[in-house]
Amino acid sequence: MATTYTSPPAEKTWQDHLLLNEFFEPLTLEQPRRTPMRELISTILSHRTTHADEELAYDRMLEAFGDWQGVLDAPTADLAHAIRTTRWPDTQAPRIQEVLRRIKAERGEFTLDFLAEWPTEQGLQWLTDMPGIGLKTASLVLLFNFHKPVLPIDTHVHRIAQRVGQIGPKASADKAHKVLLEHLPKDALVLLNFHKHNYWLGQRVCLFAKPDCPRCPLKGFCNYYLEHYGPATAEALAATPRKWDTAWGKLPH
Repeated sequence: MATTYTSPPAEKTWQDHLLLNEFFEPLTLEQPRRTPMRELISTILSHRTTHADEELAYDRMLEAFGDWQGVLDAPTADLAHAIRTTRWPDTQAPRIQEVLRRIKAERGEFTLDFLAEWPTEQGLQWLTDMPGIGLKTASLVLLFNFHKPVLPIDTHVHRIAQRVGQIGPKASADKAHKVLLEHLPKDALVLLNFHKHNYWLGQRVCLFAKPDCPRCPLKGFCNYYLEHYGPATAEALAATPRKWDTAWGKLPH
């Protein structure tokens, strides 16, 4: 049976996964794009900041202070200046130093490799106990670096889940994390694809201000489409692109 506007949220979530796997093509669990420490600190830097500015802040920080010990020992004002391309450098600088301080105090070195052996919930709890590290940041580290069965919910994934009707319209990101995990298999590969594909869809199609609904492969069961355009016609569904076309722009990182 085809997924419809009135289908259960769990069915919509799974159909989202299947359609976006076709639209963007499936990803594999490759070597992580970053080391665990870089993933953690870069994600802290990325809050409400563009990827380019996050990368610039990270590079300037390591150029200025050399390594994690140098970042920890740096005058906080100097660290804030080095990461000034982020949204809130004066807040992020002491936060990064406190995270580094705790990791060094508890583990004896600047490493997160031990999380590979820890149960998922223990790793989530340990990471989110640190200042400035929420469920999204902790989940990114555990999924990308250690292939744990968690689902990062950023603003794009959250927005799409609400618009489509996979979660309630007032559900928080933390609530979405729990609900969507219940809808999907506890499989890191599925969760990685769901996260990245919805992230890309939110960046390039399901935009915050002006979503490009005619291009969206989810229109056949999306509550937002139904509200703004009415039920998708056979013609609208037939005209929906089946694959992402690189002519529309490069996909984000």
